[in-house]
Amino acid sequence: MRSNLRRHASGSKIQQIRSSTENGGASLAASLHHHVDEHTALLHRSFQNSDGQPLYDDGRTWVRWPARFGYTAWKTLTSNPVNVLLVFVPIGIAFGATHGNPTVVFCLNFLAIIPLASLLSFATEELSVKLGQTLGGLMNATFGNAVELIVSIVALKNGEIRIVQASMLGSILSNILLVLGCCFLAGGIKHKEQRFNETVASTMSSLMAVSTASLIIPATLYAAMGSSKPQDKKDNNILILSHGTSIILLILYAMYLVFQLKTHSDLFDEESEPEAGGENGAEGEQSEEHVLSPWAAGVALVIVTIAVAVCAEYLVDSIDSIVENAHISRTFIGLILLPIVGNAAEHVTAVVVATKNKMDLAIGVAIGSSMQIALLVTPFLVILGWIMGQPMSLQFEIFETVVFFLAVLVTNYLISDGKSNYLEGAMLLGMYIIIALAFYVYPDKPSKDASALWSMISQ
Repeated sequence: MRSNLRRHASGSKIQQIRSSTENGGASLAASLHHHVDEHTALLHRSFQNSDGQPLYDDGRTWVRWPARFGYTAWKTLTSNPVNVLLVFVPIGIAFGATHGNPTVVFCLNFLAIIPLASLLSFATEELSVKLGQTLGGLMNATFGNAVELIVSIVALKNGEIRIVQASMLGSILSNILLVLGCCFLAGGIKHKEQRFNETVASTMSSLMAVSTASLIIPATLYAAMGSSKPQDKKDNNILILSHGTSIILLILYAMYLVFQLKTHSDLFDEESEPEAGGENGAEGEQSEEHVLSPWAAGVALVIVTIAVAVCAEYLVDSIDSIVENAHISRTFIGLILLPIVGNAAEHVTAVVVATKNKMDLAIGVAIGSSMQIALLVTPFLVILGWIMGQPMSLQFEIFETVVFFLAVLVTNYLISDGKSNYLEGAMLLGMYIIIALAFYVYPDKPSKDASALWSMISQ
């Protein structure tokens, strides 16, 4: 009898579960949504005053300002998932200040710079929108590659010329191969074929070709001089060529800014205008994302820049120990590791916009950032080294120059038709991995046979 009752009860429960699963799934989902909405409403009400206004709009000053600061800080910190790594900033600075294990100091500050780069990018975007197109372009040119610039200035001050040169070359390769490859691959998986502004891409690729020539010419001149002149005389001639070339590259970049922002701005805006007019809510959605006032964005830029400078100081100081203990060359650290840190925020931004089929913006982030490094940051560091008395030049090693030339050549071929797909992205990523493996085994002091071979070719 009891067993029959148990079986009957068990059967009733099973029937109820089946009925609930088959017929009551919608009510269960509605119940869960109601539960979540109730908790969300309670959480929202906890940040409101008795009149139902948000605390950051409260009439009382002593309530409004702390609430507004907390709201702004929260929006800033949650602007990018990589900001979770901000916990490494105080830890890395503390280990560096107490002269901890150099390997630990390098790793901690390596991780700390990633979220700082993200915050720097976020604050720059906030400030550039409020200042308008022209000043916004200048701000993006100044702070878009601020991490690489700060790390390179610290290394230049310490006489680490190889780290500076490798970091500049690595930033360019990282953007045109790794970032652009990820954009093409991620966007191509979601969309069969993507299109972008052919004229803008052609202009950028032409300027990249000019920057490539500015590195090939000093390397060729150095090899052509051979042993006919004393080493000091050769180095002095290369420095003269580098200083003059850097000034010309800076002038070209200034002319490009005028070309982009003033005289031919319609070429760069023609792809974005239809998107802006096609969606009614896009403008409002974009305005909601900008939460920092110009003053707040400026203060954030100063604070984050100081934090990056401190972390970069400890990072560069620990490189010698990493080279000795981990048996990794300075060239690999500067060309592969440091650019990945500095471009972390750009990587995320470019891939996200590529998946949304906004390839003009993705191209602008990847190729535009490379162009800034080649035409603005690198020449600026050469001039700064001239002022500081450091022999910073545009004469890179032969192998590095050839790799740079091939990377720009392949990139120009792939973007020349104004279309992209996932296969092209895989090709760019494959080439970047091959280059990374090559520089992993590349020595800091290459053999003179390469220079001799280049001299024979040039003759």
